[in-house]
Amino acid sequence: MRLARPRRLRGRRVSPARFERLVREALRELPPTFARRLENVAILIADRPSPEQLRALGLAPGETLFGLYEGTPLAERGTGYHLALPDRITIFRQPIIEACGSSREIKEEVRLTVIHELGHFFGLGDADLP
Repeated sequence: MRLARPRRLRGRRVSPARFERLVREALRELPPTFARRLENVAILIADRPSPEQLRALGLAPGETLFGLYEGTPLAERGTGYHLALPDRITIFRQPIIEACGSSREIKEEVRLTVIHELGHFFGLGDADLP
């Protein structure tokens, strides 16, 4: 889970298609060692986290997320892990756009959020991630 910073700058526009390209770019930039290990995980983009997601995480009113990992981390998948639905990494477009003041900041935040959520997929906790 990557929490949104409290700063909110408005006026920056990034189309859904452009945002999707930024996420794909961040995934293409992964070192091959990590990219090869992405198994049974779906990368999704949503405008905002749902009220249910926010409640489940215990976030206070006004708090939101940049990204969220939901699933069984790779390191915890044992021999009985099969026929499972894909884990989900969701990148939330609007909170990132609202928190960033420039296209460059949006691109960097998307990259950091993708890396952060993939870190959870690989079994790292929030304290271990950027």
